[in-house]
Order: sequence, then C-alpha cells, then structure tokens
Amino acid sequence: MTYNVAILGASGYTGAELIRLIADHPGIQIAALAADRKAGMQMAEVFPHLRHMDLPTLCKIDEIDFSKIDLCFCALPHKTSQEVIRDLPHNLKIVDLSADFRLRDPAEYQKWYGNAHAAVDMQGEAVYGLTEFYREDIAGARLVAGTGCNAATGQFALRPLISAGVIDLDEIILDLKCGVSGAGRSLKENLLHAELSEGYNAYAVGGTHRHLGEFDQEFSKLAGRPVQIQFTPHLVPTNRGILATAYVKGEADAIHAAFTKAYADEPFLQVLPMGETPSTHHVRGSNFCHIGVVADRIAGRTIVVAALDNLTKGSSGQALQNANLMLGEPETRGLMMAPLFP
Repeated sequence: MTYNVAILGASGYTGAELIRLIADHPGIQIAALAADRKAGMQMAEVFPHLRHMDLPTLCKIDEIDFSKIDLCFCALPHKTSQEVIRDLPHNLKIVDLSADFRLRDPAEYQKWYGNAHAAVDMQGEAVYGLTEFYREDIAGARLVAGTGCNAATGQFALRPLISAGVIDLDEIILDLKCGVSGAGRSLKENLLHAELSEGYNAYAVGGTHRHLGEFDQEFSKLAGRPVQIQFTPHLVPTNRGILATAYVKGEADAIHAAFTKAYADEPFLQVLPMGETPSTHHVRGSNFCHIGVVADRIAGRTIVVAALDNLTKGSSGQALQNANLMLGEPETRGLMMAPLFP
C-alpha cells in the first residue's frame, strides 16, 4: 500500500529534508507541497538539489485536497503551526515539526514561547514525538509533536541515566553546540557568513532557551520529581550537526552499562565503546545518534557526549520515523541510509 502525504512548509530546511528522505521510501508518496510565499513555483527553483525528483508544484495550504491525504507533515513556524493544524480535517494524521504541541501544559507554552496557545483543545491528544521513548503512544496517535533538535540530543544523552538512577539529578550540566541550519532558513543578520564564520558563540545563556521547557517537562516526569539542568547552547559555523556534552555525577561504568541496556535494541542509537567520543562528521545526513562515555579525572564524575544531525534525527528523520509508526510501516523504512563522510 502507498500512503499519500502532504508537507506544509516545504520551502524550509526541514521540508527539504523530508522530501530527500521520502524519496527513498517505497510506501510513501508526496501528493502535495505547500509553501505560501513560493506558491506556484517548482521545487527545483527553491531547492536545485531536488531537481531530479518528480514533485508537485508548490501551492497554498487551502489549495490542498486533504480528502486524498493520509498524513500531513507540518514544517511551519511556531504559532503558525497551531493556527493551521487547528483547521485541518479531524481524521487526518499529523506530524508537527514545530514547538506548538511539545509542551503538555498550555501555560508552559505561553511562558516559553510568549504567546497564548491557539489550539488548547487539541493539546491533550498530542503525543510527544521522541520516538524511542513514546513509540507505543505514537503508533496510535493522530497528532504527534516532534521534539526540538537540542532537546532530542540532550534527552538521548540523559534519559537512560535518570531512569536507571545512576546520576545525581541535581548536578547535571549540558553544554551543546549546534549547526546554523538549526536556526532555520529565514534571513537573520547574525547568521550572515561574515557574522558567523571564524568563530562561535553561546546564546540564550542563563536558562532562557526555549528547549529548557522540554527538558523540565520530560526529566521531571521521568524522575517523578522536579529536575532542572544547567544548559548552554552554542552556535557554531557549520551547516549541520549537534554535539552535546553532559557533565554528570555518577560512575562511568554504571553509566555506560545503563546506555548499553537501554539502547541495545534501538536501530538508530549507537553506544560507543567506553572511552570513545562521537563526532558530528560521523552522523551527518543520517538518522543515527552516537553516544560516548568517558570517566572524568575527578572520581565519581563522568562525561557523556552525544552527536546527531539536527535536520535528520533531530527533526525530519524523527518525523518520518514517527510517521512510519502512525501508518503501520516498519519504523526504519526510508531511514537506514549511511551518514555522509567526509
């Protein structure tokens, strides 16, 4: 059986990444591509690297016949996504790549994103889209809320340790570097080549980054009590990739064993041998996340390093992984491509 999907926001980086991934998926066909400001254009004009593909002409969202769509990917900006999804047919399966349904409490959404929730009545049915930890709920869901790319990386590096009780929950520091594509495709002065290249900088310092809302929500739920981590993201002059370094209080052997047990059957989460650390080069363009564990020179302290591609495992690859579950397809279908190297 072939399923028809629509991609809303197809002119952004995550939209283009979805198209690239779905191209190799035997069970999914792209039936509609929406990009309101570029409606009427061919995808080859927007993304020349997709020129070889036979794709629908870009259109406006209200021009799509959703009666012929089985699942819709929403790669739209925050706030816009809520307003659009609210008006979509109620029998349509939806994977949302924005932040609009990630936080279960609408008040928390308003706190972190600065505007009132525009689809409160739908929030209760949204399933958090970190596939490896919510796959049973995702399989039966109508609306799945994809995670933030930073939030996904940090959770892959920390969730098994919280579950296993092998680290001190009050002493977690997460230092994260993210490629510039994580900021989207919109023109921004600080992302110009002359502003960004030959250096990197911390941003949202001191606990203001929006993905902290996800960390607070998920880690506290997992631990059964409030958990707050110290988190500082950095913007680095590379196109793709996230490298997250977590500093924790706990024994390295127990931590490595917790990862090995938790991820033993996970096709996309690779635990490296003790003492090895990953590189974003080794996951680029793939749906894999590599995790390394190193004992610190200070007794009883450990360093965990996780690497993934923010556009793939951190966003569009995760979205396709979730869509596979929602459509009854094998979870790995269309996602087992090897990373690009060098």
